Amino acid sequence: EVQLVESGGGLVQAGGSLRLSCAASGFTKDGSVIGWFRQAPGKGREGVSSISSSDGKTYYSDSVKGRFTISTDNAKNTVYLQMNRLQPEDTAVYYCAADLTPGTSVVPLWEFQYNYWGQGTQVTVSS
Repeated sequence: EVQLVESGGGLVQAGGSLRLSCAASGFTKDGSVIGWFRQAPGKGREGVSSISSSDGKTYYSDSVKGRFTISTDNAKNTVYLQMNRLQPEDTAVYYCAADLTPGTSVVPLWEFQYNYWGQGTQVTVSS
């Protein structure tokens, strides 16, 4: 059974940092892409970042480029999202998701391409 479990969310002041974790199990990561999405209150889900297990390529949306870093620890089957210089507009529920489609890539970061989702973790940035 494929499982994705996020952790690391919380409340932080503007300018602060958080590191989200996505523990993956139940599938081989070879060729998979793990993506991070977020959904703010009253808004649709937004693709934030993704990383490919096959070639290590990464992608960042313009809204987080230069502030967020995605990485993976293969030994722990965990993908991280290091979030620095957080702003109130980063407040959202953050989800990790897995795209297991053979030959997939980090772009485009479209919600419908991702087969499996975690339960989400809340990130709140106060001003």
